[in-house]
Amino acid sequence: MAELEGKVAIVTGAASGIGLAVAHDLARRGVRVTVSDIDVEGGRAAAAAIPGARFQAADMANSEHVQRLVAETIAAEGQVDILVNNAGIQYVAPITEFPEAKWRQIIEIMLTAPFLLTKAVLPGMYARKWGRIINIASVHALRASAFKSAYVTAKHGLLGLTRVTALEGAEHGVTCNAICPSYVRTPLVEKQIADQARVHGIPESEVVEKIMVTEGAIHRLLEPEEVAQLVTYLCTDAASGITGSAQTIDCGWTAH
Repeated sequence: MAELEGKVAIVTGAASGIGLAVAHDLARRGVRVTVSDIDVEGGRAAAAAIPGARFQAADMANSEHVQRLVAETIAAEGQVDILVNNAGIQYVAPITEFPEAKWRQIIEIMLTAPFLLTKAVLPGMYARKWGRIINIASVHALRASAFKSAYVTAKHGLLGLTRVTALEGAEHGVTCNAICPSYVRTPLVEKQIADQARVHGIPESEVVEKIMVTEGAIHRLLEPEEVAQLVTYLCTDAASGITGSAQTIDCGWTAH
């Protein structure tokens, strides 16, 4: 993967979980990574542990922060070659009890921010005739689950954005793909356990087995590093013919 040496990447939500694993894996291939997260302490610690990385705080629900993230990365690194839209949050509740403010926040972070970041990085990618945009979607971009109306809606929308970006970017050497994992062992998933237990009326100790891994043919959580390695592969020349795709890494969930 020597072709990635010296490329510049922005990875959002990179203080922990999938984003952190992606930042580490890209850096191992010689990519200069801008680690972005709303968690300043965690983000700084993450960047300090990754060779050549820099940290930039950004709230994906704030469009000014989103624009500044790209502008300051270009100012510091000269360009952006790879964008990994990973930042996300979760809220679990029936539609009848789902707060409008939480709905709007999830859509802003997980759909509007990826659109704005994509819009900001594409001109430079077009000019250089090379770019990779990876949207961390979810199996919930392809399947629905009860009590996750905003999350499922955002992820379905992110897959649509992926496909449009792929069509528009193709003639300019830019590919765009979505990765659709099942449940990954991350802080975001761990924080869901209590809410899932509450809405499904089961003990917290049974949530992973009865809710999170039950749909897969392989009954386990994914590890962040598994997703990260797929991200890196999609950035390589070997994957240059893959675009507009929903890459499932879901333990067989969507095989049903």
